[in-house]
Amino acid sequence: MSTPVILLLSGPNLNLLGARQPEIYGSATLEDHVARARTAASDHGYDLEHVQSNTEAVLVEAIHSARGRCAAIVINAAAFTHYAWALNDALAAFDGPVVELHLSNPMAREGWRHTSVVTPVATGVIAGFGGDGYELAVDAAVRLLSR
Repeated sequence: MSTPVILLLSGPNLNLLGARQPEIYGSATLEDHVARARTAASDHGYDLEHVQSNTEAVLVEAIHSARGRCAAIVINAAAFTHYAWALNDALAAFDGPVVELHLSNPMAREGWRHTSVVTPVATGVIAGFGGDGYELAVDAAVRLLSR
């Protein structure tokens, strides 16, 4: 029997974490966050796959390929959160838990960040906990899967 998989998706500009607006997003790199998520998944008996893209279509394809293969999805859609309806549609077709993740708290920031097209199809949202959010999101996904 193979190890169940949690898919972690990272949207545009997250590849610049550590250098981009550290006063908001912190000094940790995306690789640092993925490592924390991978350790949390492993601690629960799951594998973690990660896909980062600055292109919406790549993330949609990753969601499609997760159908029937991955147990859960954790997604930090970054700027795509606010307008990428194709992500909404793809996530709606996924039959496992979806945890929306944000390093910062979008509701405490600019007004345009207050709308998420991911939230309506997400099982839950982890926001504002910085890098700890990656572990919290994986833990939440595992708890949802155990129900």
